[in-house]
Amino acid sequence: MIGLAFQSASRLLEFIREKRVSSVELIELYFERYKRLNPKINAIVTMDFERALRRAKKADEDLAKGKSWGPLHGLPVTIKDSIEVVGMPCTAGSPYLKNHMPSKNADVVQPLIEAGAIIFGKTNLSLFAGDFQSYNELHGQSNNPWDITKTPGGSSGGPAAALAAGLTGLEIGSDLGGSIRIPAHFCGVFGHKPSYGIVPIRGNGPPPPGVFTGEYSPEADLVVTGPMARSAEDLDLAMNLIVRPPLYQENTIQISLPEPRKNDLKDYRVGLWMDDHACPVDSNVGVGSGVGPS
Repeated sequence: MIGLAFQSASRLLEFIREKRVSSVELIELYFERYKRLNPKINAIVTMDFERALRRAKKADEDLAKGKSWGPLHGLPVTIKDSIEVVGMPCTAGSPYLKNHMPSKNADVVQPLIEAGAIIFGKTNLSLFAGDFQSYNELHGQSNNPWDITKTPGGSSGGPAAALAAGLTGLEIGSDLGGSIRIPAHFCGVFGHKPSYGIVPIRGNGPPPPGVFTGEYSPEADLVVTGPMARSAEDLDLAMNLIVRPPLYQENTIQISLPEPRKNDLKDYRVGLWMDDHACPVDSNVGVGSGVGPS
């Protein structure tokens, strides 16, 4: 049987509902693994164990009374450190923001909490989420748990490394030019870059944490927030919660995603843009992928 730390979020939630494992036991498991494994990986850079433990105890007590908080009841999760969570610093890897404590949760974080998630830590990234690796002056370098001499990718390298090392149940990252997809690939986990505009990004840069551009200001073009997990089923679970308009529009706009047009990956056709004069693709990349010139 797969060890508990490496089970999918969906399976962990099933175990919690069936009382085969408690939320407290999961928090304690992740904390033990954090102390033992994180020093070499440096995936989690902020830990709020005591507050998470109190919330886990409450989750277990309510479940024993037949009360459910929602589809993520009692699940421990971590969040990329460019996404604001009340009670934890949000630094985006910048020494200038080491003391920034958000006054409210990012729009993508709030529905997770309302669904019963227990946020216990923040994960590392490149400075202001702007690179293909995960190093910054404030928190240092994250390493790939499969080989600590290698990068986990970036900018959501901390989230991907934490999932691959069994340090968390679910993650939220962000992506513009590959920041979810590259780390997911490097660490062997699942990540999804949603279509632009269906998951709110308020509370995740740009602009940097702590800069409020106004309640009704437009969102940054192309940047998205999205789930990272240990299974595709978990991505679907998270997307069903976070797909929504910005909080200030939730009473006027609804977003409903259609059912998949096909049931099997082999039934889809995939288009590849192999070259562009503005951004040439090296021939070795094309050949290595099996789709370039022979």
